[in-house]
Amino acid sequence: MPYAQLGPIAVYLPKKVETNAMLAEQYPRWDLPLIEEKTGICQRHLAEEGETSSDLAVAAAEQLFGQQSIDRSAIDFILFCTQTPDYPLPTTSCLIQDRLGLTTRCGAIDFNLGCSGFVYGLALADGLIQSGAARNVLLLTAETYSKYIDKDDRSLRTIFGDGAAAALVTPSETQSLWGFQFGSDGSGGDMLLVADGGGRPAEDAIKPRHRKRWNSRLYMDGPSLINFTVDAIPRLVDEILDHNQLTDRDIGKYLMHQATLKMLEQLRSRMGVDASRLPVELSDVGNTVSCTIPILIERLRKRGQLDAKSVNMLVGFGVGLSWAGCLWRDQYADQGAGPG
Repeated sequence: MPYAQLGPIAVYLPKKVETNAMLAEQYPRWDLPLIEEKTGICQRHLAEEGETSSDLAVAAAEQLFGQQSIDRSAIDFILFCTQTPDYPLPTTSCLIQDRLGLTTRCGAIDFNLGCSGFVYGLALADGLIQSGAARNVLLLTAETYSKYIDKDDRSLRTIFGDGAAAALVTPSETQSLWGFQFGSDGSGGDMLLVADGGGRPAEDAIKPRHRKRWNSRLYMDGPSLINFTVDAIPRLVDEILDHNQLTDRDIGKYLMHQATLKMLEQLRSRMGVDASRLPVELSDVGNTVSCTIPILIERLRKRGQLDAKSVNMLVGFGVGLSWAGCLWRDQYADQGAGPG
């Protein structure tokens, strides 16, 4: 029975860049130094007005195919994670299949778990490959949260950036992804939401738990999300370790959703993990939702900071509420990934 292997990753970021210095000129009353200190973010990439999640995902996939000389006719499944689809319907992954020129025998699914989505996507790809339903899975993440954010919204505009990542998941004789654990709690759905655009009438939609201070379609209750994270994620980590007869000493790196610096520092403190083992990589891209973990992995690989021997833990968490984690050895590191 084959196992799933996380292969090469390509990242695409929109060309438009918005820095904190640019925001300081527009909004001199915003305390950008304090915001940057808390978020760890000094700039973000933003999609243009007519640029959609599928545009970003296609660009990332084309970059992956070109860099790795991948035969696109061998791709037999697309998993596309986004919370900003091109349309309510049709499925954006089907549009991506056509734009990439993939075979019509290729399966295509959208899923919208956001910040936990990359780990969920790996689990779906692993299931497809282990069952024999697919061999070469293209796992795409792409987000354009900026389209949900009002220009005057200080709390959201300084955090979220747009981007996309394309990862190839292929069969392997050696297990390198295992120990998946999941969680969901819809009672926290009012912590991060876009309440319009769906089928539910506005008067019946989920209401933000606090008064909205800005006109963004996106609402976020940051303090409640931090409280959820620092409670649920250390417990998830302990559960994964316990179920796999491991301890913290067995883990090389904790590769977590890059929400904000403050949130990740609180997790470091709660878990007793130093910065080298729980890296932060968001200063120049912001919180890119489902794309943060693949961006993190791609950058660590380029620096040669991942190896095939170490057991790492991948952890995603956020909107839903939803969370997921797994154990991972980077087999791809044995295949030439590294600096440059």
